[in-house]
Amino acid sequence: MKKIFIVILFGSALIGCAPDNSTISTDIVNNPQTAGGTNENAKLPAIKFEEELFEFGEISQGEKVEHVFMFTNTGEADLIVTSAKGSCGCTVPEWPKKPIKPGEKGEINVIFNSEGKKGKQHKKVTIVANTQPSTNVVAISGDVIAPEVN
Repeated sequence: MKKIFIVILFGSALIGCAPDNSTISTDIVNNPQTAGGTNENAKLPAIKFEEELFEFGEISQGEKVEHVFMFTNTGEADLIVTSAKGSCGCTVPEWPKKPIKPGEKGEINVIFNSEGKKGKQHKKVTIVANTQPSTNVVAISGDVIAPEVN
């Protein structure tokens, strides 16, 4: 019985350490930036936010703040947002999954949960897209007022 357990454990470890053969299609995100420089004739998307910082003021601990960061694709190609990630688990962004055509608008919806937080808060959301540079950052900021403990 002990030998069977060891064989199963060893087999599981080998399977868990197998290389990940998944790939990302370059058809989805096409950014012609190379180590040798940019292609001057390349048509790139560009992301322009209406605001990059949202001040939510003072809130009570436990409240949630939701804000929509509006943006426009000011470039010459479809804008594809591949991810958006908050600086901590309390900041959760949602982003468009479909390409944004040149001249079209899109939005990044951010929810900040102040549960367990107190004092000045400044939370960033890093957006990765097929732009140059490929990362853009927006942020929310404000004060969380914790209840007084007697």
